[in-house]
Amino acid sequence: MAGNRSLRSQVEKLVGPTGNRGARVRLLDRSRSGGTCRVWIQIELPSGAFSIFFFRHADGTWHVFPPCQRRPEMGIGRMAA
Repeated sequence: MAGNRSLRSQVEKLVGPTGNRGARVRLLDRSRSGGTCRVWIQIELPSGAFSIFFFRHADGTWHVFPPCQRRPEMGIGRMAA
């Protein structure tokens, strides 16, 4: 399971092994509101460089789409007990 959660495994799933291609972390940032972590990866290829943004979700996994914003919730769970 840890291999599926790592950023390296997600990059390699999208572009294949990056051994001698030179994948570099260009940005590591955490937002002030909500603590969303994002990473900018730049990958060098013979045809040129390209970039991918990854976002860390609450369950610890990395995805190329940002996590959903938490919305206000109402409930009676605490009062029912």
